Amino acid sequence: MVLISILIGLPISYWLLDLWLERFAFHIDLEAWYFIAAGLLALCIAWLTVASQAIKAANVNPVKCLRTE
Repeated sequence: MVLISILIGLPISYWLLDLWLERFAFHIDLEAWYFIAAGLLALCIAWLTVASQAIKAANVNPVKCLRTE
């Protein structure tokens, strides 16, 4: 889902940033690695979040969970 949202958001963000940067007298050219780095960072954060929750759930004793219910 994160990868799909990155693929949808990249062209939209490129277009909006390009329009916004045109208004400045001094502006930078947008390069692809800016967007690739942001997408990879978002993907890594999502993977780390899911992995930490999976490890946390795997280490829980099922007997303790059943006692509380």
